[in-house]
Amino acid sequence: MKAMVLAAGRGERMRPLTDATPKPLVPVGGRPLIAWHLAALARAGVREVVINLSWLGAQLRAALGDGREFGVRLHYSQEGPVPLETGGGIFRALPLLGSPFLVVNGDIWTDIDFGSLALEPDADAHLVLIPNPPHHPRGDFALEGGQVLQAEAGRVTYSGVGVYRAEFFAGCEPGRFPLLPLLNRAIAARRVRGQLHRGDWCDVGTPERLARLEARLRGLE
Repeated sequence: MKAMVLAAGRGERMRPLTDATPKPLVPVGGRPLIAWHLAALARAGVREVVINLSWLGAQLRAALGDGREFGVRLHYSQEGPVPLETGGGIFRALPLLGSPFLVVNGDIWTDIDFGSLALEPDADAHLVLIPNPPHHPRGDFALEGGQVLQAEAGRVTYSGVGVYRAEFFAGCEPGRFPLLPLLNRAIAARRVRGQLHRGDWCDVGTPERLARLEARLRGLE
């Protein structure tokens, strides 16, 4: 199974750190954030990884090269000066991905075992969900017996890691669009399964959260 690491975003909440450095290259624990993902994917046996590019994309290409240093082969999906959002970015990269494929948000840090993830035959997506973090207390979806549901009770948060089938994007047109409407459509059709991860996970979305993660990784907390 191939994987895609989402890396095209501007990182507005991380400014000024991301004014001159793409967020996936921001260092944490002694290496760029995206390097943690690439190492984990290689350990999981993933050998082909697609990275989408927009903001300061040339820096990512220059830093990561062909991926050999990380034990993977990298392919790049160029989106132009304006990122295509999550849905549009994945849809543009489909010809490089095959089906099914793994998606990992580039701005998280986690110990999720990518090699353990799979897509059920009756599903178009399998999401890794986590207990709601303090900055997202309402969560996103409910999980009941492995089925992802739209419900108010028992909501948990989408981790930014999931396995998708190409058919999940049926009817989409090239361009800029979010992932959430497609998830809602598939959930309504009972085509989304999931699992709850209780291990390490951090949304490195602000300088404060980055500093806390850095302290954890350096054993200062």
